[in-house]
Amino acid sequence: MSAPADSEAPGAQLCYVYRLRPGAGQEYERRHAEVWPELSALIDEAGIYDYRIYRQGLLLICVLRTRNGFGHASRVTAASQVQARWTRSLAHLFAEVADADGEPLWAYPVFDHPGHPPPPA
Repeated sequence: MSAPADSEAPGAQLCYVYRLRPGAGQEYERRHAEVWPELSALIDEAGIYDYRIYRQGLLLICVLRTRNGFGHASRVTAASQVQARWTRSLAHLFAEVADADGEPLWAYPVFDHPGHPPPPA
């Protein structure tokens, strides 16, 4: 599946999934509890914000926003030795991270109810 139509819109919420190998969950969580400071700096440099990863069993659900579009963020991270090291250090944990074309496993919204936030306290 190709990138969502709004993947280049600043601030658009994007979502993709990964699948872990059986037994990799605890190590994955431990590694993310100890994210390298230089990786956090790279994420900021790439313009990624409001980034969360959720886990249900072997399924990882990644939700994020970008300041300058996903393409820009991908180019910045792809050019980084820090990202390359991080990716290599985690590669053994993943069963699936991309489709046959190398694209993220994009998830797309099927329902959206923004609701009404509570009034300020």
